[in-house]
Amino acid sequence: MKNKIIAGFAALLMIVSCKDDGKVMNNLADYNNSMEEKGYHFGDKINLPQDVLDIAESITISFGDKETKDLVVDPKYFTLGDNAVTFNIKTKGGEMLTQDATVNVYSKSPEQALNYEVVAEYPHNPANFVQGFQIEGNTIYESEGQYGSSRLITYKIGDTIPIKETKQTDDIFSEGSTIAGDKIYQLTWENKKGLVYEKNTLKLLSEFPYPDMMVQGWGLTYDGKHLIASDGTKNLYFLNPADPSKIVKYISVAGNSSVYDQLNELEYYKGFIYANVWHKPIILKINPANGEVVGKFDFTQIAKPFTDANSEHVLNGIAFKGDNMVVTGKNWNKIYEVAVK
Repeated sequence: MKNKIIAGFAALLMIVSCKDDGKVMNNLADYNNSMEEKGYHFGDKINLPQDVLDIAESITISFGDKETKDLVVDPKYFTLGDNAVTFNIKTKGGEMLTQDATVNVYSKSPEQALNYEVVAEYPHNPANFVQGFQIEGNTIYESEGQYGSSRLITYKIGDTIPIKETKQTDDIFSEGSTIAGDKIYQLTWENKKGLVYEKNTLKLLSEFPYPDMMVQGWGLTYDGKHLIASDGTKNLYFLNPADPSKIVKYISVAGNSSVYDQLNELEYYKGFIYANVWHKPIILKINPANGEVVGKFDFTQIAKPFTDANSEHVLNGIAFKGDNMVVTGKNWNKIYEVAVK
């Protein structure tokens, strides 16, 4: 009889303990949800609810194959933008409790609203589904997308007739492109490979496989040392032009209050990366050292007539002509030259 009483008491304690643990984990979930919107900055302490700390013998945060016991937003573990983590709590009673969460990390400095003035307009072939866009002198190098009509072309600004072109096979959907020395590098969307051309002739020279970490091919630019690629996530990948299948480093991109993913067409100019965000009429100015968005252009008024006609006719072309920015989009009939104020 005595053993039955002890067993019953133990069961009751277990039920009470489970209820208490459930309440604590609900409080942790509420905290994580509130902080997901508010976000953190590097160096911030993660101030978990007191009742979580009271029941815990130890707490760790895991990031897939990495783990830390420090409740601080440390760039050794966290990146800018959204971080999928798991809180692991070993209770004083010896139980293990886990909870998944998203930790958003923002840059400390607010991004500057960048202004511009349209100073010139040029014709553009509205049949061109622009994926990559560069200017060298008065020559435009353009990568066109879509299965069955992907190609790489050159033409003079102010004209719409290609001087040279190289078509891709029907199974390729071309994406971003960039000039690096005497070569042009071009990404493909889902084929997991890039293409390398001779710049003067557009002759295909070689192909390269993507690094495993790159999900797809989106945008591409060149900073004089590295190819910089986007894959539709928050990440930008720095690749060695001599062997673009390997990542030298990567950065994640975020602003002061926003996580930016779907980074698309890219351009590097005077120490900064410029990136448009797919389906948004904005261009970000990004610090390549750490991924912080330091400025943002709003091209709503330029893009609106095109996106009103077709939601897929989005802003998707960035280049520089002197210090002026030149922009266009998918199936746009115009190229705009803007003076940055």
